[in-house]
Amino acid sequence: MGRGALGKLDLMNNATNTHLVLTIVCRDMPGIVHSISGAIVAANGNITESHQFSSEDTGRFFMRLQIESAVPRDHFVKQLAPVIERYQMEWVLDEVGRPMKTLLLVSKSAHCLNDILFRQRARQLPVEVPAVFGNHGDLASMAEFYGVPFETHQVKSPADKAAFEHMLRDYISTAGIELIVLARYMQILSPEFCAEFAGKIINIHHSFLPGFKGANPYGQAHARGVKQIGATAHFVTEDLDEGPIIEQNVLRVTHNASKAELVNIGQDVESKTLTQAIRWFAERRVLLDGHRTIIFS
Repeated sequence: MGRGALGKLDLMNNATNTHLVLTIVCRDMPGIVHSISGAIVAANGNITESHQFSSEDTGRFFMRLQIESAVPRDHFVKQLAPVIERYQMEWVLDEVGRPMKTLLLVSKSAHCLNDILFRQRARQLPVEVPAVFGNHGDLASMAEFYGVPFETHQVKSPADKAAFEHMLRDYISTAGIELIVLARYMQILSPEFCAEFAGKIINIHHSFLPGFKGANPYGQAHARGVKQIGATAHFVTEDLDEGPIIEQNVLRVTHNASKAELVNIGQDVESKTLTQAIRWFAERRVLLDGHRTIIFS
């Protein structure tokens, strides 16, 4: 039996295995898969899940691997280092299932917040929510129900926004926040803040854009007799509601649906879509390729 096979057998029989997730992005060229696989075997790693994609548009290579390993993380990284350097890889190595520290920003709508906090408490979503910040206090009791601290930060002027974003930066750094979710947060973040945290802010929006811009989209949809309603989860950029799309869902409706029924259906779709986007992001399944996303679902 060869050394690699023996290492794999020992690894599978070791009760102290850790399950890691590795994502890599680099310029596409021959030999990447062979090289990274060989390094993992040399580190006594066993690949349990593998996805890869070569982008013809940007010439970049994307890969996500889940790996069982019985060696310390530092040793594992040391084995990967020559391959990472050779191909100039952007890489992240994390533990599978580790709860990602996630900050929620809200206004008055409760459906997305309720779904996220319920699924976090039920361990259906790999996130840890240390706090909820709202520009209104309406949802404080809901956060309290789930045992999550709630803070109200009203934003009524440019000075308020600047002060709030300054506080946010400090909190994100101090609390180790890895993801910011706008769970129906009805305020626009500054271009500077969006650029600073690019690829780390997820928003949810009804899919009526560009057909139903502005306020009361469900009222507009009802008046026009739409036959499909849906939602889009996307990364936030300085271009309002035009960031890279992570997930979309639609449902068919009929003329029998009232405006109130459309709202209920739409909120269900929004909650489902946002939660799925958060789950994929927390599981390291979302990679950026320019203005679009690569989703290894």
